[in-house]
Amino acid sequence: MENLYYLIIVTAIIIEYLLSSISSILDIKNITPIIPSDFKEAYDQEKYIRSQEYLKARTRFGLFSSTFSLGLILVVIHSDVFGMLDQYVRLQTENYLLQGLLFIGIIYFIQDIISLPFSVYNTFVIEEKFGFNKMTPNLFIIDKLKGYCIFIVLGSIIMTPLLYFFHTYNEIGWLIAWSILTVFMILVQPLFVHVIAPMFNKFTPLEAGDLRKEIEKYTSKVDFPLARIDIMDGSKRSAHSNAYFTGFGKSRRIAIFDTLVEKHSTKEIVSVVAHEVGHYKLKHILQGTILGIIETGIMLFAFNLIMNDISLFHVFGVNKLSVHAGIVFFSMLYAPVSMLTSIVTTAISRKNEFEADKYSLETTNDSQALISMLIGLSANNLSHLTPHPMKVFLSYSHPPVIHRIKAVNQRL
Repeated sequence: MENLYYLIIVTAIIIEYLLSSISSILDIKNITPIIPSDFKEAYDQEKYIRSQEYLKARTRFGLFSSTFSLGLILVVIHSDVFGMLDQYVRLQTENYLLQGLLFIGIIYFIQDIISLPFSVYNTFVIEEKFGFNKMTPNLFIIDKLKGYCIFIVLGSIIMTPLLYFFHTYNEIGWLIAWSILTVFMILVQPLFVHVIAPMFNKFTPLEAGDLRKEIEKYTSKVDFPLARIDIMDGSKRSAHSNAYFTGFGKSRRIAIFDTLVEKHSTKEIVSVVAHEVGHYKLKHILQGTILGIIETGIMLFAFNLIMNDISLFHVFGVNKLSVHAGIVFFSMLYAPVSMLTSIVTTAISRKNEFEADKYSLETTNDSQALISMLIGLSANNLSHLTPHPMKVFLSYSHPPVIHRIKAVNQRL
């Protein structure tokens, strides 16, 4: 059984790496010298070449970092790193809850420290080179420290009951843990709106004026009362622009990046708001939450079946059973299933994006604003206009912009 676990884990890691690498290479090769007809007004030849250079830089860096990660995880699997770490936490305390939190916490911080140079290079070299980075080193460090605080607090809140119920109740522990995680997944949205997001960005209520008037007019038309319409200071970190909807009930908020307001017309922004409202009205947010809850339940049930199989622990050089080590090792064993579910969820996400575009078109009756917004966002973000189908299939949560524009035109 030990050899089977080893083969599943290593094979899944290598296959995922190969699929990702092949699709990335094909994505670069799918670059075309001719600007697609819908984008000729938004892209001149210089900007089009720049968007392709941006793609190449990000793809090459992604290939390098994923190759490094593959080598690192294979080294870890074939060494006694996990075994030594498990022995270390057991020497620090006899309390299984503290052992578990320490074990998982150390792994998280080591991973983050190893990935730090890659994050720094991406932000301060690649994003800087192409004019997107607005973050200072001080802000980068502050964001890191805030992220660590959130991980420690939320990680402890989530992991402590998981460790306790799996350790104490064995066969029904997964069901109790699933119930707790379900509650957390429902409550995380208002928590994000009121606590987490304001830790990183300033949200200023949209001032009275044409934009607020038109957004309120639209949301009233489609019977979608909003608690807040906020402008988010996204420009202090990046020149990329976006907007998003989050929360439910009295916590419903539309957050519009200040960079979006600077670069787009009122009608275009209303079309984005309509798109986000469409996700809510068409139950996409509810659908995503339910799918997440179901997948979490399946994962916990599967983990419950093998959490006491010492063969899995032996693969990583650990000789004693524990819930904390089992969770980490199972996450690697679950990789083939996770890879398949991610393909399904991204396909559903792309379908939902088409439907939200359709909702925006039908409720605003302004195809020109929607199309010009899609084109403008692509141009401002230097998006890849002709991605390879394999890349889209494996990892795109949004359809290529060309396909979205084609779908809008077909509905006219």
